[in-house]
Amino acid sequence: MTLSFPNRSRSFDATKSRVRFWGYDSAIEISFFLETDALQKLIPEMSDAEAGVLKAFDATRERIYEVAARVYARNRKASGAYILAADDF
Repeated sequence: MTLSFPNRSRSFDATKSRVRFWGYDSAIEISFFLETDALQKLIPEMSDAEAGVLKAFDATRERIYEVAARVYARNRKASGAYILAADDF
C-alpha cells in the first residue's frame, strides 16, 4: 500500500523549529517533522511566528506530501520519525 495523508492535522514545535504531521501506510501511523528551513525555501516571505509557519505549511501541503512520500519510500525500514529538511526539496 502507498503512503497516504488523510489526517490534515499538523502542529508547530517552536523549541525545535519544525512542523509535525502524520502519514499512514495501511493502518500504521508514520510521524514526519518538517524543518522550518525547508518551508522558508518554499515560501521565502514566510513569517517565523507559529501562524506564519502553519500558513506556509498549508499553502505547500501537496508538495510537502510528495517529498514525504519520497523520503519514506527511500527509507521505509527506518524506525522512528522522518525529518524533512531543506535539502529534500
